[in-house]
Amino acid sequence: MHELIPFLATFGLIFVAELPDKTMMATLVLSSRYRSWPVLIGVSAAFVVQSAIAVAAGGLLSLLPTWIVLLVVAVLFAVGAVLLFRESLNAPDETDVDGSGGLRFWPTVFTSFGVLFAAEWGDASQLATAGLAAHYGTPVLVFLGAALALIAVATLAILLGRVVVRFVPLKWIQRGASILFAAFAVIAVVELLRS
Repeated sequence: MHELIPFLATFGLIFVAELPDKTMMATLVLSSRYRSWPVLIGVSAAFVVQSAIAVAAGGLLSLLPTWIVLLVVAVLFAVGAVLLFRESLNAPDETDVDGSGGLRFWPTVFTSFGVLFAAEWGDASQLATAGLAAHYGTPVLVFLGAALALIAVATLAILLGRVVVRFVPLKWIQRGASILFAAFAVIAVVELLRS
């Protein structure tokens, strides 16, 4: 049982940290707009790659200049906020949309991968994964714990997205997500100015 401590500690820490995080919100928005399976495949692939990078890099990720990471995050979220708001202007008023979003399987996978890969870059969970890998010295168990925790949060967000879209018109989900993305951009700018 002691050999599983790095896995369990990593899974628990990352799962709890990501529940209220932008990862869950971005996945929820994607799943309310596109089909669930390609979204889950895309975000899961992004999480696997990000977890592998974090474990491989160990503590090196924290050596990147903070201002660069914050600037990139702020720009990505600001652009995402604008795009979501623009898309909400053309969204249907009715609830219970089909979730196809007009994209085929692979474009949805690639879009989901790109959004979550960018959102997780330099995220606290990625840095925590790097720190846990360095601390425990068991990169495989830390990798599995981090990747599975992120995928579990994404799965939960997708299930919530299917329920929410039945009761709330898509345009309001997108506008709410646009506001959240704008808030994340502002938070990144504030952190950038403080650093």
